[in-house]
Amino acid sequence: MSAMSNSNFSRRSIFRAAAGMAAAGTLAACGSNNGRGGGSGGSGSGTPLTQYFHAYGEAGTEQALKRYAAAYKKADVNTNWITGNNFESALFAALLTSKAPDVFEFHPQLQLVKSGQVADLTDLIDPVKSDFNPNDIKSHTVDGKIYGIRMIDDPQFFYYRKSMLEKAKVDVPTTLDELVEAAAKLTTGKVKGVFLGNDFSAIQNPIIWSAGADTINEKNEIAYHTDGVIEGLKKLRTLFTSGNVLLDAPTDFWDPSALNQGLCAIQWGGMWSMPAMQQALGDDLGIFPFPKIGSAGKPSVYNGGWSIFVNAKGKHVEEAKEYVKWLWIDQTQYQEDWATSYGFHIPPRTSIANKATKLKSGLPAEGVKLFTDYGHFDNIAYDQTMQNAFAEVIASSVRKNGDPEKALDTCDKKVNVELKKLFG
Repeated sequence: MSAMSNSNFSRRSIFRAAAGMAAAGTLAACGSNNGRGGGSGGSGSGTPLTQYFHAYGEAGTEQALKRYAAAYKKADVNTNWITGNNFESALFAALLTSKAPDVFEFHPQLQLVKSGQVADLTDLIDPVKSDFNPNDIKSHTVDGKIYGIRMIDDPQFFYYRKSMLEKAKVDVPTTLDELVEAAAKLTTGKVKGVFLGNDFSAIQNPIIWSAGADTINEKNEIAYHTDGVIEGLKKLRTLFTSGNVLLDAPTDFWDPSALNQGLCAIQWGGMWSMPAMQQALGDDLGIFPFPKIGSAGKPSVYNGGWSIFVNAKGKHVEEAKEYVKWLWIDQTQYQEDWATSYGFHIPPRTSIANKATKLKSGLPAEGVKLFTDYGHFDNIAYDQTMQNAFAEVIASSVRKNGDPEKALDTCDKKVNVELKKLFG
């Protein structure tokens, strides 16, 4: 399952939408398909529960979730499968109404915790806490309490066509400089050297991590404003203006089409795309992490993914928690199916990952290794406002010709305002 739907919205747009939680009134009239009616997949008896999911791009995902829900007999679980580009608006609009979902997927956000929107699930997770990837626990923990259960881990890295690199006599890039050089050598005719997503926002965190920096540090202070990040922004500007980057692709980075259709030689993407790419390209497919930037840098892999949350302001909190425990804690066969049957993902639980035979060899195993060696997880405190501020840095200094230092200064002001709101 892609971390994005087959529509034209991105993970970053979801972060931006979450800002509406701070200005809830503006969302009350937004979105559609946000009532208890109109969903499907319920088992037909017991307490009525509604769960919200965005429309994953891979075939079979909607049917799988509704099949899981139908197997639960203690409640009538209806699934609202939000298509198009309105998942975030529909979700956050619905959370403000009497027809709010009881269960919904999203990403860990401190804002949701501080507003009392998501329920404490510590009691559900504690008995199996040691079986979860510790980073998935950390990214959902606030003041010792765990909010949300990770369903899938979605590492993101570069895919490349081996034959194209061999023909151009290009080695797999290990530095951003080498990626810039490779893109130039690989650009021929209608084929561009590299695709980084249509607006470069998909790589905004890897730019930070690969420069040896971080988003915010353990003291909840800005950690991204470094010489290495500035160097990376300048090099990306060079790449952006080189003519060697695929821009305005028919679909964004979450879809494998750009590489599969020969529009580029290297594409940033998620592990969820791997089966479709392997089907299209066979053995002519390799992967590598975002390369290091500068002397202090090191390769990085962004771990995206989705988590399940219980609406703490819902009508049936305890029943919703019981359902979430049943599906995302107890039903390990469904969890493995969800992670490996509709695109490739890494199960957050070690016991399930150890049984996931599809990820044990070949390219999937290489993806797991990159995730293990270079993976970075979202910081629950680095919220959507901060993400937006850094996205503006990309727009100003990479897609336009602004000064990276000045752009980061502007970003700092916005991030510091948000940090003060969150931490005083």
